Amino acid sequence: MLSLPFKSRRIVVKLGTGILTSGIGEIHDGRIREICRQIDLLRKEDVRVVVVSSGAVGLGMGKLGLKKRPGDLAAVQACAAVGQSILIQTWQKHFEPYGQTVAQLLLTRDDLRSRTRHLAARDTLEHLIDDGIIPIVNENDSVSVEEIKFGDNDVLSSMVASLIRADYLLILSTAPGLINTAGNGKVIPVVEKITPDIRKLATGTTSATAVGGMITKLEAADIANRSGCGVFIADGSVENVIPQIFAGKNPGTFFVPSGAPLESKKRWLAFFQQPSGTVTIDAGARDALLNEGRSLLAKGITAVDGDFRVGEIINIAGPASDTIARGISQFSSSQIAQIQQKDISEIRALFPGRNRYEIVHRDSMVMLE
Repeated sequence: MLSLPFKSRRIVVKLGTGILTSGIGEIHDGRIREICRQIDLLRKEDVRVVVVSSGAVGLGMGKLGLKKRPGDLAAVQACAAVGQSILIQTWQKHFEPYGQTVAQLLLTRDDLRSRTRHLAARDTLEHLIDDGIIPIVNENDSVSVEEIKFGDNDVLSSMVASLIRADYLLILSTAPGLINTAGNGKVIPVVEKITPDIRKLATGTTSATAVGGMITKLEAADIANRSGCGVFIADGSVENVIPQIFAGKNPGTFFVPSGAPLESKKRWLAFFQQPSGTVTIDAGARDALLNEGRSLLAKGITAVDGDFRVGEIINIAGPASDTIARGISQFSSSQIAQIQQKDISEIRALFPGRNRYEIVHRDSMVMLE
């Protein structure tokens, strides 16, 4: 049995390609078998676990006889399609001895941007973990163009953690943690806040099969932390790495979660959306948003960038062009331009029934600083 020193009822475990494979296209059966054993210890403590598993593209490359990640998008998609079936079969095979059932869930960013699909994904995950089933989540790289070029399972794992309100996210890869490259070259055990100086310590990856590196791990930690989820980054090959973490030994780096998780709708606005444009505001409007909890009015806007429609997500930038908030615009970019160019009587004629001309209502806005 595993002794948990603190309350942990929902945990997301993300595993990188380097941990799950022993070479291009070669599944690391022993490693996966061991990870399954450790996750089973959590399940015996009635902890609900979601696994975010990389490896489909790498396994597909091996099956198709490729030595490096293809440059052609369709070829990468084909690798993912071939490798995903191998990946899910491997997880079920190694969870089987523990009586654990797995379920496959393939997601794209669009699945989480659309409010309806976002809620459907959440409800599916909730149903699975409540039934004691272990979801194996991966990006749907075989059909998603944008995700293969820009997506990363580190970020996906943080979104899943936010989606199910996980207590902890474990990012297990070949990285031992965040290295203090500007100092003693050792792993930093605890990061209380992801600052610009912390971000400077991150580097990318040169792996033939992986994408991302420490840069995306920090991005993932930031998203999860701001949703109230603690994040561990550790080397997944370390013996008993999961029991070590939950025994308080911390073999890697722990990122301390923010004080209070964002309300569900605002988490969706903050982390799951691709903004369609940006409005820049003056100092007075910035102060009203940050310090007074006000909605964004048209009179505070100094510039509009992008072509967006009513109901789309936009960024709100301060006078220094720093993004301070994100929200749902109640006016299109062209309508905002009209409002700024006309006097109040003309505006009322254009938009009857609207008196305050709130571009973004406070209830549909999340602060990013």
